[in-house]
Amino acid sequence: MTDKSGANDVPRALDDEERTPGNDWLSDLGEQERREALNWVGDNLPEVRRSAYGQRSLYWALGVGFVVGLAVYAAGYALRSSVTTEPLGFVADFLYTFGWALWTGVVVAFFLQVIPQAKKRGYQQLLDVYEAAVREKARGEGEQVSGNDGATD
Repeated sequence: MTDKSGANDVPRALDDEERTPGNDWLSDLGEQERREALNWVGDNLPEVRRSAYGQRSLYWALGVGFVVGLAVYAAGYALRSSVTTEPLGFVADFLYTFGWALWTGVVVAFFLQVIPQAKKRGYQQLLDVYEAAVREKARGEGEQVSGNDGATD
């Protein structure tokens, strides 16, 4: 017998409609572990928000990819220039090419993803400040108009 989730008894990912407050990974924990996890989140809320809504994981992945890529690239270059035998030459070429592709891919991702998002956030902050100033100005003019209406009676 098979069910909708498949014959392999592998749990399937929940759709957004199926996610409810009681239907999450915390519900698999015991009551004490669940309370401790929620208390930890409450104690570290700013850090958790930065991790959940910020770009921290992207920056870490790009940083690790860049460092590992450069290290593998350098190791492949050193091995390639010192080894002339066939099996090690293949490994050296592979490391050299993989390292080069990894660190240059990170650089491309940085210029295509990180910099435009930073500029977008800057523009969003600028617009937020502008809109707040316009609202404040409109409130000030509204108070002056209502104050003038009372003086003319």
